[in-house]
Amino acid sequence: MKVAQRQIDEMVEHARADAPNECCGLIGGAADEVQSIHRAANAEASPFRYSVAPREQLEIMNRIDEDGQEMVGIYHSHTRTPAYPSQTDINLASGWPDAVYFIVSLEHDDEPVVRAFRINGSTVEDVDLQIT
Repeated sequence: MKVAQRQIDEMVEHARADAPNECCGLIGGAADEVQSIHRAANAEASPFRYSVAPREQLEIMNRIDEDGQEMVGIYHSHTRTPAYPSQTDINLASGWPDAVYFIVSLEHDDEPVVRAFRINGSTVEDVDLQIT
């Protein structure tokens, strides 16, 4: 998936701003290209899980649609663990099987890691990020 360095930086900035809680947001784009990052509030306000309130989710999805994009991904952070889906992440992914899941890890704050995955059932597959 193609993603600009500035978009990676935006996700990392959001993760740092919301720490110690997980951050979350939606990603707009087309096919295999990220075109926009949409921050959301973590309705859980938790360092262990995330969710976007239904009203905010609808507002963001409408903005993505108005911009002529599709929702291609979801991002969130792991504040103390690696950038790999937890069992909770895998369970939550069942509602969005076509999305690419970006995880920002702040496990080592001086070296944040951003990875992306496709999650289908219990199968987790890495998505190659082409950073431009």
